[in-house]
Amino acid sequence: MTHLKNQLSLLLFLFACILFIGCNNHPHHDEPKIVSTPEKMDQQTSQSIRETLEYAGQHNGKIDDSISLKLAPFVISFYNNTDYDNVWSHKEKWEPLADSLYQFIQNANLSGLFSNDYHFKNLQSLKNKLDGDSLKRMDANLWTKADLMLTDGFMHIIKDLKKGRFNNDSISLNKKELSDSFYTATLTTLLLAKQLTGLLNNLQPKNMAYWDLKNCIGNFLDSMDKRTYTYVAYPFKTNDQKDSLSFIKTLQKRLNESQCIDFTNKLPDSSQLKTAVKKYQHLKGIKQDGAVSLSLVKILNQTDAERFKRIAITLDRYKQLPDTMPEKYIWVNLPTFYMQVWDHDTLVINSKIICGKPATRTPLLNSYITDMVIYPTWTVPNSIIVKQYLPKLKNDPDYLSRIGLHLENDKGETINGSDVKWSKYSKGIPYKVMQGSGDDNALGILKFNFNNSYAVYLHDTNQRYLFKNAARALSHGCVRVQEWDKLAFYIARNDSMNLKAGDKLRYTTDSIKTWLAKKEFKRIGVKNRVSLFIRYLTCEAKNGKIKFYDDIYGEDKAIREKYFTDK
Repeated sequence: MTHLKNQLSLLLFLFACILFIGCNNHPHHDEPKIVSTPEKMDQQTSQSIRETLEYAGQHNGKIDDSISLKLAPFVISFYNNTDYDNVWSHKEKWEPLADSLYQFIQNANLSGLFSNDYHFKNLQSLKNKLDGDSLKRMDANLWTKADLMLTDGFMHIIKDLKKGRFNNDSISLNKKELSDSFYTATLTTLLLAKQLTGLLNNLQPKNMAYWDLKNCIGNFLDSMDKRTYTYVAYPFKTNDQKDSLSFIKTLQKRLNESQCIDFTNKLPDSSQLKTAVKKYQHLKGIKQDGAVSLSLVKILNQTDAERFKRIAITLDRYKQLPDTMPEKYIWVNLPTFYMQVWDHDTLVINSKIICGKPATRTPLLNSYITDMVIYPTWTVPNSIIVKQYLPKLKNDPDYLSRIGLHLENDKGETINGSDVKWSKYSKGIPYKVMQGSGDDNALGILKFNFNNSYAVYLHDTNQRYLFKNAARALSHGCVRVQEWDKLAFYIARNDSMNLKAGDKLRYTTDSIKTWLAKKEFKRIGVKNRVSLFIRYLTCEAKNGKIKFYDDIYGEDKAIREKYFTDK
Protein backbone atom coordinates (compact mmCIF):
# COMPACT_ATOMS: atom_id res chain seq x y z
CA MET A 1 0.00 0.00 0.00
CA THR A 2 2.84 2.35 0.97
CA HIS A 3 4.59 1.48 -2.27
CA LEU A 4 1.46 2.43 -4.29
CA LYS A 5 1.21 5.77 -2.45
CA ASN A 6 4.85 6.49 -3.26
CA GLN A 7 4.24 5.76 -6.95
CA LEU A 8 1.20 8.06 -7.04
CA SER A 9 3.16 10.81 -5.28
CA LEU A 10 5.97 10.47 -7.81
CA LEU A 11 3.53 10.66 -10.75
CA LEU A 12 1.87 13.77 -9.30
CA PHE A 13 5.26 15.39 -8.77
CA LEU A 14 6.32 14.64 -12.39
CA PHE A 15 3.01 15.98 -13.71
CA ALA A 16 3.48 19.19 -11.71
CA CYS A 17 7.00 19.55 -13.10
CA ILE A 18 5.73 19.17 -16.68
CA LEU A 19 3.08 21.83 -16.06
CA PHE A 20 5.66 24.13 -14.54
CA ILE A 21 8.09 23.71 -17.44
CA GLY A 22 5.30 24.14 -20.02
CA CYS A 23 4.05 27.30 -18.36
CA ASN A 24 7.53 28.76 -18.15
CA ASN A 25 8.17 28.02 -21.85
CA HIS A 26 4.99 29.80 -22.90
CA PRO A 27 5.05 33.60 -23.07
CA HIS A 28 1.82 33.82 -20.99
CA HIS A 29 0.04 35.84 -23.67
CA ASP A 30 -3.33 34.88 -22.37
CA GLU A 31 -2.49 36.60 -19.11
CA PRO A 32 -2.73 40.43 -19.05
CA LYS A 33 0.49 42.40 -18.78
CA ILE A 34 -0.84 45.69 -17.46
CA VAL A 35 1.27 48.83 -17.94
CA SER A 36 0.57 51.77 -15.66
CA THR A 37 1.11 54.65 -18.11
CA PRO A 38 1.03 55.00 -21.92
CA GLU A 39 4.62 56.32 -21.86
CA LYS A 40 5.86 52.94 -20.63
CA MET A 41 3.77 50.86 -23.06
CA ASP A 42 6.25 50.80 -25.98
CA GLN A 43 9.11 49.52 -23.84
CA GLN A 44 6.97 46.75 -22.39
CA THR A 45 5.49 45.85 -25.78
CA SER A 46 8.97 45.63 -27.30
CA GLN A 47 10.07 43.25 -24.56
CA SER A 48 6.93 41.18 -25.05
CA ILE A 49 7.50 41.03 -28.83
CA ARG A 50 11.00 39.65 -28.22
CA GLU A 51 9.71 36.97 -25.82
CA THR A 52 6.81 36.03 -28.10
CA LEU A 53 8.99 35.68 -31.20
CA GLU A 54 11.45 33.52 -29.30
CA TYR A 55 8.54 31.23 -28.47
CA ALA A 56 7.17 31.39 -32.04
CA GLY A 57 10.56 30.44 -33.45
CA GLN A 58 10.48 27.24 -31.40
CA HIS A 59 6.82 26.41 -32.10
CA ASN A 60 6.35 26.76 -35.89
CA GLY A 61 5.13 30.36 -35.70
CA LYS A 62 2.57 29.77 -32.98
CA ILE A 63 2.19 32.70 -30.56
CA ASP A 64 -0.81 31.43 -28.61
CA ASP A 65 -3.48 28.74 -28.84
CA SER A 66 -5.39 30.49 -31.64
CA ILE A 67 -2.79 32.55 -33.55
CA SER A 68 0.08 31.37 -35.72
CA LEU A 69 2.35 33.57 -37.82
CA LYS A 70 2.27 32.26 -41.39
CA LEU A 71 5.55 33.92 -42.38
CA ALA A 72 7.26 33.62 -39.01
CA PRO A 73 10.90 33.53 -40.29
CA PHE A 74 10.45 36.83 -42.14
CA VAL A 75 8.57 38.41 -39.23
CA ILE A 76 11.33 37.37 -36.82
CA SER A 77 14.00 38.72 -39.19
CA PHE A 78 12.24 42.08 -39.46
CA TYR A 79 11.90 42.61 -35.72
CA ASN A 80 15.42 41.40 -35.11
CA ASN A 81 16.64 44.23 -37.38
CA THR A 82 14.53 46.82 -35.54
CA ASP A 83 15.48 45.73 -32.02
CA TYR A 84 11.93 44.35 -31.57
CA ASP A 85 10.29 47.79 -31.55
CA ASN A 86 6.54 47.83 -32.09
CA VAL A 87 5.67 49.60 -35.37
CA TRP A 88 1.88 49.68 -35.67
CA SER A 89 1.06 51.47 -32.40
CA HIS A 90 2.74 53.81 -29.95
CA LYS A 91 1.76 54.77 -26.42
CA GLU A 92 -1.55 52.90 -26.58
CA LYS A 93 -2.60 54.55 -29.87
CA TRP A 94 -2.80 53.07 -33.36
CA GLU A 95 -0.54 54.49 -36.03
CA PRO A 96 -2.47 55.81 -39.09
CA LEU A 97 -0.77 53.08 -41.17
CA ALA A 98 -2.26 50.45 -38.86
CA ASP A 99 -5.74 51.79 -39.57
CA SER A 100 -5.00 51.78 -43.32
CA LEU A 101 -3.71 48.23 -43.25
CA TYR A 102 -6.65 47.06 -41.14
CA GLN A 103 -9.07 48.61 -43.64
CA PHE A 104 -7.24 46.91 -46.53
CA ILE A 105 -7.46 43.55 -44.77
CA GLN A 106 -11.14 44.10 -44.02
CA ASN A 107 -11.77 44.82 -47.73
CA ALA A 108 -9.23 42.34 -49.11
CA ASN A 109 -11.87 40.87 -51.43
CA LEU A 110 -11.59 44.02 -53.57
CA SER A 111 -8.15 42.70 -54.53
CA GLY A 112 -9.27 39.10 -55.04
CA LEU A 113 -7.97 38.12 -51.60
CA PHE A 114 -9.60 36.59 -48.52
CA SER A 115 -9.56 38.67 -45.32
CA ASN A 116 -9.16 35.74 -42.95
CA ASP A 117 -5.88 34.75 -44.61
CA TYR A 118 -4.45 37.83 -42.90
CA HIS A 119 -5.73 37.32 -39.32
CA PHE A 120 -8.84 39.47 -39.84
CA LYS A 121 -11.10 37.77 -37.30
CA ASN A 122 -8.45 37.89 -34.59
CA LEU A 123 -7.49 41.45 -35.48
CA GLN A 124 -11.12 42.54 -35.43
CA SER A 125 -11.68 41.03 -32.00
CA LEU A 126 -8.45 42.53 -30.67
CA LYS A 127 -9.15 45.96 -32.13
CA ASN A 128 -12.60 46.04 -30.55
CA LYS A 129 -11.05 45.25 -27.17
CA LEU A 130 -8.30 47.85 -27.45
CA ASP A 131 -10.61 50.56 -28.81
CA GLY A 132 -13.51 49.93 -26.46
CA ASP A 133 -12.00 48.95 -23.11
CA SER A 134 -9.62 51.30 -21.26
CA LEU A 135 -8.29 48.43 -19.11
CA LYS A 136 -7.56 46.23 -22.15
CA ARG A 137 -5.75 49.19 -23.71
CA MET A 138 -3.23 48.98 -20.84
CA ASP A 139 -2.34 45.34 -21.68
CA ALA A 140 1.03 45.09 -23.44
CA ASN A 141 0.29 41.51 -24.50
CA LEU A 142 -2.68 42.64 -26.61
CA TRP A 143 -0.62 45.34 -28.34
CA THR A 144 2.08 42.71 -28.96
CA LYS A 145 -0.38 40.36 -30.67
CA ALA A 146 -1.74 43.23 -32.73
CA ASP A 147 1.73 44.27 -33.90
CA LEU A 148 2.77 40.76 -34.85
CA MET A 149 -0.47 39.95 -36.68
CA LEU A 150 -0.37 43.20 -38.66
CA THR A 151 3.25 42.58 -39.65
CA ASP A 152 2.56 38.96 -40.59
CA GLY A 153 -0.63 39.97 -42.41
CA PHE A 154 1.19 42.67 -44.36
CA MET A 155 3.94 40.28 -45.42
CA HIS A 156 1.38 37.69 -46.48
CA ILE A 157 -0.51 40.33 -48.49
CA ILE A 158 2.56 41.53 -50.40
CA LYS A 159 3.44 37.92 -51.21
CA ASP A 160 -0.05 37.19 -52.54
CA LEU A 161 -0.20 40.43 -54.54
CA LYS A 162 3.27 39.96 -56.02
CA LYS A 163 3.40 36.20 -56.63
CA GLY A 164 -0.10 34.87 -56.13
CA ARG A 165 -1.02 31.81 -54.11
CA PHE A 166 -0.17 29.00 -56.53
CA ASN A 167 3.00 26.96 -56.67
CA ASN A 168 5.14 27.62 -59.75
CA ASP A 169 4.37 25.39 -62.73
CA SER A 170 5.81 24.85 -66.20
CA ILE A 171 4.27 28.03 -67.65
CA SER A 172 5.04 30.40 -64.76
CA LEU A 173 7.28 33.20 -65.98
CA ASN A 174 7.50 34.89 -62.60
CA LYS A 175 9.31 32.08 -60.78
CA LYS A 176 11.80 34.02 -58.68
CA GLU A 177 11.14 33.29 -55.02
CA LEU A 178 10.66 36.28 -52.73
CA SER A 179 13.63 36.74 -50.42
CA ASP A 180 13.92 37.72 -46.79
CA SER A 181 15.09 41.14 -47.95
CA PHE A 182 11.93 41.62 -50.05
CA TYR A 183 9.69 41.37 -47.00
CA THR A 184 11.80 43.48 -44.67
CA ALA A 185 12.68 46.11 -47.31
CA THR A 186 9.04 46.47 -48.43
CA LEU A 187 7.79 46.92 -44.87
CA THR A 188 10.61 49.35 -44.10
CA THR A 189 9.70 51.35 -47.22
CA LEU A 190 6.09 51.48 -46.09
CA LEU A 191 6.99 52.69 -42.60
CA LEU A 192 9.14 55.46 -44.07
CA ALA A 193 6.91 56.57 -46.97
CA LYS A 194 3.61 55.87 -45.20
CA GLN A 195 1.81 55.27 -48.52
CA LEU A 196 0.09 51.88 -48.37
CA THR A 197 -2.09 52.02 -51.49
CA GLY A 198 0.66 53.14 -53.84
CA LEU A 199 3.08 50.55 -52.50
CA LEU A 200 0.60 47.69 -52.88
CA ASN A 201 -0.39 48.81 -56.38
CA ASN A 202 3.24 48.83 -57.51
CA LEU A 203 3.63 45.17 -56.48
CA GLN A 204 0.85 43.97 -58.78
CA PRO A 205 0.98 43.16 -62.53
CA LYS A 206 1.02 46.09 -64.94
CA ASN A 207 -1.20 44.16 -67.35
CA MET A 208 -4.25 46.25 -68.33
CA ALA A 209 -6.54 43.22 -68.38
CA TYR A 210 -5.56 42.44 -64.77
CA TRP A 211 -6.52 45.94 -63.62
CA ASP A 212 -9.71 46.03 -65.70
CA LEU A 213 -10.82 42.80 -63.99
CA LYS A 214 -9.73 43.94 -60.53
CA ASN A 215 -11.54 47.27 -60.92
CA CYS A 216 -14.80 45.44 -61.64
CA ILE A 217 -14.75 43.49 -58.37
CA GLY A 218 -16.47 46.27 -56.41
CA ASN A 219 -19.58 46.18 -58.61
CA PHE A 220 -19.59 42.39 -58.50
CA LEU A 221 -19.48 42.40 -54.68
CA ASP A 222 -22.23 45.03 -54.45
CA SER A 223 -24.69 42.75 -56.26
CA MET A 224 -23.28 39.47 -54.92
CA ASP A 225 -25.57 36.85 -53.38
CA LYS A 226 -23.72 36.39 -50.09
CA ARG A 227 -25.63 33.32 -48.97
CA THR A 228 -23.46 30.28 -48.35
CA TYR A 229 -24.08 27.26 -50.56
CA THR A 230 -22.50 23.84 -50.20
CA TYR A 231 -19.87 23.06 -52.83
CA VAL A 232 -20.48 19.75 -54.59
CA ALA A 233 -17.32 17.86 -55.53
CA TYR A 234 -17.83 15.68 -58.61
CA PRO A 235 -17.23 13.06 -59.86
CA PHE A 236 -17.01 10.77 -56.85
CA LYS A 237 -14.70 7.76 -56.76
CA THR A 238 -16.11 4.90 -58.79
CA ASN A 239 -16.73 1.64 -56.92
CA ASP A 240 -16.37 3.48 -53.61
CA GLN A 241 -19.66 3.22 -51.74
CA LYS A 242 -18.54 5.52 -48.94
CA ASP A 243 -17.59 8.26 -51.39
CA SER A 244 -20.79 7.86 -53.43
CA LEU A 245 -22.92 8.08 -50.26
CA SER A 246 -20.99 11.17 -49.20
CA PHE A 247 -21.70 12.69 -52.62
CA ILE A 248 -25.45 11.99 -52.31
CA LYS A 249 -25.51 13.57 -48.85
CA THR A 250 -23.69 16.67 -50.13
CA LEU A 251 -26.00 16.88 -53.15
CA GLN A 252 -29.04 16.55 -50.88
CA LYS A 253 -27.75 19.39 -48.71
CA ARG A 254 -27.11 21.61 -51.75
CA LEU A 255 -30.57 20.92 -53.22
CA ASN A 256 -32.08 21.69 -49.83
CA GLU A 257 -30.39 25.10 -49.90
CA SER A 258 -32.32 25.78 -53.10
CA GLN A 259 -35.52 24.49 -51.42
CA CYS A 260 -35.81 21.50 -53.74
CA ILE A 261 -35.65 18.72 -51.11
CA ASP A 262 -35.83 18.27 -47.36
CA PHE A 263 -32.51 17.70 -45.63
CA THR A 264 -32.69 14.93 -43.05
CA ASN A 265 -30.35 12.31 -41.62
CA LYS A 266 -31.95 9.83 -44.00
CA LEU A 267 -30.52 9.82 -47.51
CA PRO A 268 -33.06 10.17 -50.35
CA ASP A 269 -33.75 7.20 -52.60
CA SER A 270 -33.21 7.46 -56.35
CA SER A 271 -36.79 8.53 -57.01
CA GLN A 272 -36.69 11.34 -54.41
CA LEU A 273 -33.36 12.53 -55.70
CA LYS A 274 -34.57 12.58 -59.31
CA THR A 275 -37.64 14.61 -58.31
CA ALA A 276 -35.46 17.09 -56.43
CA VAL A 277 -33.09 17.46 -59.37
CA LYS A 278 -36.05 18.12 -61.69
CA LYS A 279 -37.25 20.86 -59.33
CA TYR A 280 -33.84 22.47 -59.44
CA GLN A 281 -33.65 22.18 -63.24
CA HIS A 282 -37.07 23.82 -63.49
CA LEU A 283 -35.83 26.59 -61.20
CA LYS A 284 -32.88 27.21 -63.53
CA GLY A 285 -34.88 26.89 -66.74
CA ILE A 286 -32.93 23.93 -68.10
CA LYS A 287 -33.96 20.52 -69.41
CA GLN A 288 -35.80 18.64 -66.65
CA ASP A 289 -34.49 15.09 -66.98
CA GLY A 290 -33.64 14.54 -63.29
CA ALA A 291 -30.17 13.25 -64.23
CA VAL A 292 -27.15 13.86 -62.03
CA SER A 293 -24.32 14.88 -64.35
CA LEU A 294 -21.21 17.01 -64.57
CA SER A 295 -23.19 19.79 -66.26
CA LEU A 296 -25.74 19.78 -63.42
CA VAL A 297 -23.02 19.95 -60.77
CA LYS A 298 -21.37 22.83 -62.64
CA ILE A 299 -24.63 24.80 -62.43
CA LEU A 300 -25.06 23.91 -58.74
CA ASN A 301 -21.59 25.29 -58.10
CA GLN A 302 -22.12 28.48 -60.09
CA THR A 303 -22.78 30.54 -56.99
CA ASP A 304 -21.47 34.04 -56.52
CA ALA A 305 -19.07 32.80 -53.84
CA GLU A 306 -17.62 30.30 -56.33
CA ARG A 307 -17.50 32.96 -59.05
CA PHE A 308 -15.46 35.14 -56.71
CA LYS A 309 -12.98 32.30 -56.33
CA ARG A 310 -12.69 32.16 -60.11
CA ILE A 311 -11.91 35.89 -60.11
CA ALA A 312 -9.22 35.26 -57.48
CA ILE A 313 -7.80 32.38 -59.54
CA THR A 314 -7.71 34.50 -62.70
CA LEU A 315 -5.94 37.40 -60.96
CA ASP A 316 -3.32 34.96 -59.67
CA ARG A 317 -2.81 33.54 -63.16
CA TYR A 318 -1.88 37.03 -64.37
CA LYS A 319 0.80 37.03 -61.67
CA GLN A 320 2.45 34.04 -63.38
CA LEU A 321 3.25 36.26 -66.36
CA PRO A 322 6.45 38.31 -66.60
CA ASP A 323 6.49 41.69 -64.85
CA THR A 324 6.61 43.36 -68.27
CA MET A 325 4.95 41.79 -71.29
CA PRO A 326 6.68 41.98 -74.70
CA GLU A 327 5.83 44.98 -76.88
CA LYS A 328 4.23 42.59 -79.38
CA TYR A 329 2.70 39.24 -78.58
CA ILE A 330 0.00 36.74 -79.51
CA TRP A 331 -2.43 35.93 -76.69
CA VAL A 332 -4.60 32.81 -76.89
CA ASN A 333 -7.13 32.45 -74.07
CA LEU A 334 -8.69 29.01 -74.39
CA PRO A 335 -11.94 29.44 -72.36
CA THR A 336 -12.91 32.54 -74.39
CA PHE A 337 -12.15 30.76 -77.71
CA TYR A 338 -10.31 33.86 -78.93
CA MET A 339 -6.82 34.83 -80.07
CA GLN A 340 -5.59 38.41 -79.78
CA VAL A 341 -2.51 40.13 -81.16
CA TRP A 342 -1.22 43.03 -79.07
CA ASP A 343 1.17 45.67 -80.36
CA HIS A 344 2.31 48.36 -77.87
CA ASP A 345 -0.87 47.93 -75.78
CA THR A 346 -3.07 48.16 -78.89
CA LEU A 347 -5.28 45.27 -79.92
CA VAL A 348 -4.56 44.79 -83.63
CA ILE A 349 -6.20 41.38 -84.27
CA ASN A 350 -9.09 39.71 -82.47
CA SER A 351 -9.89 36.30 -83.93
CA LYS A 352 -12.09 33.36 -83.06
CA ILE A 353 -10.25 30.11 -82.42
CA ILE A 354 -11.03 26.42 -82.08
CA CYS A 355 -9.05 24.66 -79.35
CA GLY A 356 -8.66 21.10 -78.09
CA LYS A 357 -11.50 18.99 -76.79
CA PRO A 358 -11.39 18.15 -73.07
CA ALA A 359 -10.07 14.70 -74.01
CA THR A 360 -7.29 16.26 -76.16
CA ARG A 361 -6.57 19.54 -74.42
CA THR A 362 -4.61 22.35 -75.96
CA PRO A 363 -1.53 22.72 -73.74
CA LEU A 364 -0.75 25.94 -71.88
CA LEU A 365 2.63 27.26 -72.94
CA ASN A 366 4.98 30.14 -73.70
CA SER A 367 6.72 30.24 -77.06
CA TYR A 368 7.18 32.35 -80.21
CA ILE A 369 6.41 31.94 -83.90
CA THR A 370 9.44 30.51 -85.74
CA ASP A 371 8.09 29.96 -89.24
CA MET A 372 4.96 29.80 -91.38
CA VAL A 373 4.08 27.07 -93.88
CA ILE A 374 1.86 27.75 -96.89
CA TYR A 375 -0.12 24.75 -98.15
CA PRO A 376 1.27 22.46 -95.45
CA THR A 377 1.15 18.71 -95.27
CA TRP A 378 -0.14 17.13 -92.07
CA THR A 379 1.63 14.44 -90.09
CA VAL A 380 -1.00 12.84 -87.89
CA PRO A 381 0.04 12.68 -84.19
CA ASN A 382 0.53 9.22 -82.70
CA SER A 383 -2.24 9.82 -80.15
CA ILE A 384 -4.79 10.19 -82.95
CA ILE A 385 -3.40 7.17 -84.79
CA VAL A 386 -3.71 4.95 -81.70
CA LYS A 387 -7.11 6.17 -80.51
CA GLN A 388 -8.94 6.75 -83.80
CA TYR A 389 -7.26 5.14 -86.76
CA LEU A 390 -5.68 1.91 -85.52
CA PRO A 391 -8.94 0.22 -84.38
CA LYS A 392 -10.47 0.97 -87.80
CA LEU A 393 -7.40 -0.15 -89.74
CA LYS A 394 -7.59 -3.57 -88.10
CA ASN A 395 -10.99 -4.03 -89.75
CA ASP A 396 -10.34 -2.02 -92.91
CA PRO A 397 -6.67 -1.84 -94.08
CA ASP A 398 -7.61 0.73 -96.75
CA TYR A 399 -9.32 3.09 -94.28
CA LEU A 400 -6.62 5.77 -94.48
CA SER A 401 -6.68 6.06 -98.26
CA ARG A 402 -10.46 6.36 -98.19
CA ILE A 403 -10.26 9.46 -95.92
CA GLY A 404 -7.50 11.13 -97.92
CA LEU A 405 -4.45 10.01 -95.91
CA HIS A 406 -1.47 7.81 -96.78
CA LEU A 407 1.32 5.88 -95.06
CA GLU A 408 5.02 6.66 -95.36
CA ASN A 409 8.01 4.72 -94.07
CA ASP A 410 11.14 6.37 -92.64
CA LYS A 411 12.53 6.78 -96.19
CA GLY A 412 9.50 8.78 -97.30
CA GLU A 413 8.16 5.94 -99.45
CA THR A 414 4.40 5.42 -99.67
CA ILE A 415 3.19 2.16 -98.09
CA ASN A 416 0.03 0.30 -99.08
CA GLY A 417 -2.24 -0.22 -96.07
CA SER A 418 -3.22 -3.67 -97.31
CA ASP A 419 0.41 -4.79 -96.98
CA VAL A 420 0.55 -4.05 -93.24
CA LYS A 421 -0.38 -6.58 -90.56
CA TRP A 422 -2.33 -4.17 -88.36
CA SER A 423 -3.29 -6.71 -85.70
CA LYS A 424 0.24 -6.71 -84.20
CA TYR A 425 0.16 -2.99 -83.33
CA SER A 426 -1.49 -1.44 -80.28
CA LYS A 427 0.62 1.47 -78.97
CA GLY A 428 1.81 2.91 -82.27
CA ILE A 429 2.95 2.05 -85.77
CA PRO A 430 6.39 2.28 -87.47
CA TYR A 431 5.01 4.56 -90.20
CA LYS A 432 3.94 8.17 -90.62
CA VAL A 433 0.32 8.88 -91.43
CA MET A 434 0.32 11.84 -93.80
CA GLN A 435 -2.15 14.13 -95.50
CA GLY A 436 -0.96 15.96 -98.60
CA SER A 437 -1.30 19.72 -98.97
CA GLY A 438 -4.43 21.19 -100.49
CA ASP A 439 -7.70 22.90 -99.68
CA ASP A 440 -8.98 19.74 -97.95
CA ASN A 441 -5.99 19.43 -95.62
CA ALA A 442 -6.97 19.41 -91.92
CA LEU A 443 -4.48 22.28 -91.33
CA GLY A 444 -6.08 24.39 -94.03
CA ILE A 445 -3.76 26.36 -96.26
CA LEU A 446 -1.41 27.95 -93.72
CA LYS A 447 0.10 26.97 -90.38
CA PHE A 448 2.27 28.75 -87.82
CA ASN A 449 5.03 26.74 -86.15
CA PHE A 450 6.41 27.48 -82.69
CA ASN A 451 8.77 25.61 -80.40
CA ASN A 452 6.91 23.25 -78.07
CA SER A 453 7.09 19.66 -76.90
CA TYR A 454 3.45 18.85 -77.67
CA ALA A 455 3.53 18.83 -81.50
CA VAL A 456 0.85 21.53 -81.68
CA TYR A 457 0.65 24.70 -83.75
CA LEU A 458 -1.70 27.48 -84.87
CA HIS A 459 -3.29 26.91 -88.25
CA ASP A 460 -6.13 27.45 -90.69
CA THR A 461 -8.69 24.65 -91.03
CA ASN A 462 -10.72 22.93 -93.70
CA GLN A 463 -13.73 23.03 -91.31
CA ARG A 464 -14.24 26.78 -91.19
CA TYR A 465 -17.97 26.36 -90.59
CA LEU A 466 -17.19 25.35 -86.99
CA PHE A 467 -16.27 28.94 -86.10
CA LYS A 468 -19.99 29.73 -85.95
CA ASN A 469 -20.31 27.52 -82.84
CA ALA A 470 -20.38 29.31 -79.49
CA ALA A 471 -18.45 26.50 -77.76
CA ARG A 472 -15.38 25.66 -79.81
CA ALA A 473 -13.36 23.07 -77.86
CA LEU A 474 -13.35 20.72 -80.86
CA SER A 475 -9.79 20.02 -82.05
CA HIS A 476 -7.20 17.36 -81.26
CA GLY A 477 -5.05 19.93 -79.44
CA CYS A 478 -3.90 22.41 -82.06
CA VAL A 479 -5.39 25.90 -82.26
CA ARG A 480 -7.36 26.69 -85.40
CA VAL A 481 -7.41 30.43 -86.16
CA GLN A 482 -10.24 32.04 -88.10
CA GLU A 483 -8.24 35.17 -89.01
CA TRP A 484 -5.12 33.24 -89.97
CA ASP A 485 -4.47 35.49 -92.97
CA LYS A 486 -4.45 38.65 -90.81
CA LEU A 487 -1.98 36.97 -88.47
CA ALA A 488 0.30 35.97 -91.38
CA PHE A 489 0.24 39.47 -92.85
CA TYR A 490 0.92 41.03 -89.44
CA ILE A 491 4.00 38.83 -88.97
CA ALA A 492 5.19 39.72 -92.50
CA ARG A 493 4.78 43.46 -91.89
CA ASN A 494 6.56 43.12 -88.53
CA ASP A 495 9.53 41.45 -90.25
CA SER A 496 9.58 44.14 -92.95
CA MET A 497 9.41 47.05 -90.50
CA ASN A 498 12.20 45.64 -88.31
CA LEU A 499 14.60 44.68 -91.09
CA LYS A 500 18.19 45.34 -90.00
CA ALA A 501 20.72 47.09 -92.18
CA GLY A 502 22.27 44.65 -94.63
CA ASP A 503 19.51 42.03 -94.20
CA LYS A 504 17.26 40.93 -97.01
CA LEU A 505 13.68 39.82 -96.51
CA ARG A 506 12.68 36.90 -98.71
CA TYR A 507 8.95 37.49 -98.43
CA THR A 508 6.29 40.19 -98.10
CA THR A 509 2.53 40.24 -97.71
CA ASP A 510 2.27 40.36 -101.50
CA SER A 511 4.45 37.26 -101.95
CA ILE A 512 2.31 35.40 -99.39
CA LYS A 513 -0.79 36.31 -101.38
CA THR A 514 0.87 35.14 -104.60
CA TRP A 515 1.95 31.78 -103.15
CA LEU A 516 -1.53 31.22 -101.73
CA ALA A 517 -3.13 32.01 -105.10
CA LYS A 518 -0.76 29.60 -106.85
CA LYS A 519 -1.25 26.98 -104.11
CA GLU A 520 2.51 26.66 -103.72
CA PHE A 521 4.15 24.93 -100.79
CA LYS A 522 6.41 27.45 -99.01
CA ARG A 523 8.16 27.47 -95.64
CA ILE A 524 8.79 31.02 -94.45
CA GLY A 525 11.30 31.66 -91.68
CA VAL A 526 10.25 34.45 -89.33
CA LYS A 527 13.11 36.83 -88.50
CA ASN A 528 11.47 38.85 -85.71
CA ARG A 529 9.81 36.15 -83.68
CA VAL A 530 6.53 37.20 -82.09
CA SER A 531 5.95 35.86 -78.58
CA LEU A 532 3.03 33.49 -78.03
CA PHE A 533 1.17 32.86 -74.77
CA ILE A 534 -1.51 30.17 -74.57
CA ARG A 535 -3.38 30.70 -71.32
CA TYR A 536 -6.48 29.68 -69.37
CA LEU A 537 -8.44 32.59 -67.85
CA THR A 538 -12.14 31.97 -67.23
CA CYS A 539 -13.25 35.54 -66.58
CA GLU A 540 -12.49 39.03 -67.84
CA ALA A 541 -13.79 42.58 -67.71
CA LYS A 542 -16.27 43.47 -70.45
CA ASN A 543 -17.86 46.92 -70.53
CA GLY A 544 -17.34 47.45 -66.81
CA LYS A 545 -18.74 44.04 -65.82
CA ILE A 546 -17.17 40.65 -65.25
CA LYS A 547 -17.89 38.03 -67.89
CA PHE A 548 -17.42 34.39 -66.92
CA TYR A 549 -16.54 31.58 -69.31
CA ASP A 550 -17.00 27.84 -69.05
CA ASP A 551 -14.24 25.99 -67.21
CA ILE A 552 -13.82 23.75 -70.26
CA TYR A 553 -10.91 21.67 -68.93
CA GLY A 554 -11.76 21.82 -65.22
CA GLU A 555 -8.56 23.80 -64.56
CA ASP A 556 -10.33 26.24 -62.22
CA LYS A 557 -12.04 23.36 -60.44
CA ALA A 558 -8.66 21.71 -59.75
CA ILE A 559 -7.13 24.96 -58.47
CA ARG A 560 -10.19 25.71 -56.35
CA GLU A 561 -10.11 22.29 -54.70
CA LYS A 562 -6.35 22.52 -54.10
CA TYR A 563 -6.06 26.06 -52.74
CA PHE A 564 -9.50 27.39 -51.81
CA THR A 565 -11.46 24.57 -50.16
CA ASP A 566 -11.60 26.46 -46.85
CA LYS A 567 -12.60 29.82 -48.33
